[in-house]
Amino acid sequence: MRIVARIALLALAASPFVVIACGGDDSKNPKYPNKDGGEAVTSPSDTNVTVGSGDAAAVVGVTDQGSGGVSDSAKGAYDDGFKAWMTGDLQTAKTKFREATNADPKSSAGFYSLGCVLERLGDNAGAQTAYRQAFNAKSDNELAKGAYALNLAHTGHQGEADTFLTDQHQKNPKSARLEAYLAEVKSLEKDSSSAQQLAQDALRIDPNFKDAMIVIARDHYRAGRIDLAKYALTAILDGFGQASPARDPGNAEAMLLRGIIAREAGQRIAALKDFDAARLKRPDLIEATVQVAAMKLEAGNASEAQPLLESAVKYAPQNAIAHMNLGDCYRLQQRYADAKRELDLSLAQDSTLLGAHYAMGLMYLNAPSFPGMDAKQQVAAALRELNQYKTMRGPKAPPGTSDDIDDLIARGTDKQNQMNMPAATAAATTSAPPKKP
Repeated sequence: MRIVARIALLALAASPFVVIACGGDDSKNPKYPNKDGGEAVTSPSDTNVTVGSGDAAAVVGVTDQGSGGVSDSAKGAYDDGFKAWMTGDLQTAKTKFREATNADPKSSAGFYSLGCVLERLGDNAGAQTAYRQAFNAKSDNELAKGAYALNLAHTGHQGEADTFLTDQHQKNPKSARLEAYLAEVKSLEKDSSSAQQLAQDALRIDPNFKDAMIVIARDHYRAGRIDLAKYALTAILDGFGQASPARDPGNAEAMLLRGIIAREAGQRIAALKDFDAARLKRPDLIEATVQVAAMKLEAGNASEAQPLLESAVKYAPQNAIAHMNLGDCYRLQQRYADAKRELDLSLAQDSTLLGAHYAMGLMYLNAPSFPGMDAKQQVAAALRELNQYKTMRGPKAPPGTSDDIDDLIARGTDKQNQMNMPAATAAATTSAPPKKP
């Protein structure tokens, strides 16, 4: 079992994933999905279009009447931005969405879409400003309000997000969407009771509102109530017979979460099936792509993991786990300079990723040579990284993982001693007094 991939699973499983819908693309007329996770639909000329956002790792296209339209003056740039987004060309998407807002400064959809791309690029302050411009331009753009609040919550401002959404919900108590967003923030605050109540209230307003169902399942999972999470996911994906059919059998978020639960339980075949289905339906749902790649790395299949992980870091350049696993993938392929670049990036984005230190330690310890280092420097670097991993890990390996860290450190120490032995022997011989005849 590959320790780096397993640590990535633990980090992903703890992360929130919030999303609105799925998306597609067409060379002449972009396909934007409907608002609650259904199949992609080609938007007619009078359809309001936007790009939806939940968190920095899940941003998609949606069509929603409450999100603000795209005027004729902005539509060309906007459509080009969406096409660029769907190919993972975030810089072009940013440029085109900004052009759309310049062409129509009152375009709520344009500002919202710009915010989504900025969030993916790690510009959270810029994203928050764009989201505000979106709902200031159109006061009922609830997607922008939710994206703004969730960005606050995911960047350490959960209290501010809670206050904002509570105020918005009080102004519009019949909005299932705002209630579901507030439930998600409550869940992130570890207020599971309030999260469950709010999500259930959202379903009373709209019994078919799938986002609220996902919040219920995700909150149960976060709180460790795995059986209840599985029950909620079954209601979404499979249903309970003709009397209670599946609410949304193709919901990518639900498949992702069910896959994570299955993988944690050691049910690899079921997990891989759900992850694959989720990523094929939602190419931008980076967590699913990273999970598939991690499982391939666990099996030692770096060649199949590589394109998945390269796609993941293209779509989500701020995803530290994707960079960590890509670095480990390059290490297995003996692309050591590329491996170090990706592992350094992962630690720059998230210094708590102990798996990155483990992968670097293995790389320095096992590589025949490393650019810019002599043998002594290389083994010293290996021991530094492996000891850093052990310190961060604590007395035992993370739950659900096993490692050979003590054996690796012993190997590195033995190699270092062997390198130092000739020098030490020579020094001892030089300093010894001459023998008397």
